[in-house]
Amino acid sequence: MRSTGSAAGRPGDGLPLGRWMAWLALACMLWLTGCAQPPRAATASGTPSAASASWSGRLSLQVEGQASQSFSALFDLQGNPGKGELVLTSPLGNTLARLHWEDGRAQLLTGQEKRESTSLDELLREATGTAIPVAAIFEWLNGNQATATGWQADLSGSADGRLVARRHDPSPEATLRIAFSR
Repeated sequence: MRSTGSAAGRPGDGLPLGRWMAWLALACMLWLTGCAQPPRAATASGTPSAASASWSGRLSLQVEGQASQSFSALFDLQGNPGKGELVLTSPLGNTLARLHWEDGRAQLLTGQEKRESTSLDELLREATGTAIPVAAIFEWLNGNQATATGWQADLSGSADGRLVARRHDPSPEATLRIAFSR
């Protein structure tokens, strides 16, 4: 992670590193949904299986504000809105964050920090200070346009494994870019 404009070693507006990493993990998850349509495993009926959905590749996040910041990582996302896992790693293979959820339980691990909740939506809201549209993210990953308050996803490059999602509200504005390796 690279941070600019903060002498205290904290990204952005002085948020603690753990909260910043949690925000990035969640924002990255949102970005993932907005920019790719990877191949799907088929069920016996020949339709994609939500339970076995899996995406991986590279992502980058740029956050505008008093001190612009950028973050990039490799990612592995598996599951669906009801049960899944998102792992962010550095180019050297170090785990930056791990988000795991299933009915009635959600857990976020970032470095030495561990957060738990009975709801993925609540955990994301606590960690980031804003709601993350988990269901919309999975729709975007499936190549379906979905409404997410404050976010706009451009799915036009999904056939090439490249997509962009922009958050306009709440501030600061953010741009997520994803490139998938298939």
